[in-house]
Amino acid sequence: MKTVGASLTAVVAVGAGLLAAAPAAGAATTGATASYNGVCGSGYKVVNSMPIGGAGTVYLTYNSASGKNCTVTVRNSTGSPTYMVAYVRNIDSGEDQYDEGEYRSYAGPVYVSARGACVEWGGVIGNLQAWNYGSNCGALAAGVPQKDWFAGDR
Repeated sequence: MKTVGASLTAVVAVGAGLLAAAPAAGAATTGATASYNGVCGSGYKVVNSMPIGGAGTVYLTYNSASGKNCTVTVRNSTGSPTYMVAYVRNIDSGEDQYDEGEYRSYAGPVYVSARGACVEWGGVIGNLQAWNYGSNCGALAAGVPQKDWFAGDR
């Protein structure tokens, strides 16, 4: 688990560039879908997820007792190590965490305190990515709409 540095900033910049340059890719997956593996720990419940092409799924979880969000990126099938990222950021405070590396089954878990705040979160598997900007806000209960998300090649 790391605080955002130059390498993830480059990944996010690539994602942002793709978001601006291309229409959002379809979120359809093929084959089996990865299940949440529980690695965030006790008390964390899945509050959102996005497919990462046909390669896997990135999960956003929340623990109401601690007020923390956790993100984990899970491959559909274990295999040879491949580049993966799990990322989460509290938009209000700017606190962010990510895990990146060559993994066989999952990246993460990564955590931020985000009670009542919006989060950005996403994941990468190989050359595929999915990012969600400004979602899962504490204000959603008040009717604030969720922001757009992007999935596609990185």
